[in-house]
Amino acid sequence: MQELVKIFKALSDETRLKILKILEKGEVCVCDLVVFLKTSQPKVSFHLNILRQAKLVKTRKEGSRIFYFLNDEDLFKRFLILSVLEKMKSEDIFQKKS
Repeated sequence: MQELVKIFKALSDETRLKILKILEKGEVCVCDLVVFLKTSQPKVSFHLNILRQAKLVKTRKEGSRIFYFLNDEDLFKRFLILSVLEKMKSEDIFQKKS
């Protein structure tokens, strides 16, 4: 049950959904996520940590850079992510709210 709570917590934040949307295209370095999201590195790292705790994303280290990518190992989680991202297709998640 606790694992499910972590997953839903991870999916309950707009910034984390944006990160998942970006990672849907492939692995990305933290420095690139900072640029895409137009926010600070500590904030991005905070959100990535929650996604990692929920086991929705995985990492790969190359030199001093850490790359993040979607965790495809758990079919339930993958289905859940794809369902959420499908619902977001018609929305421009990078558009500022007025």
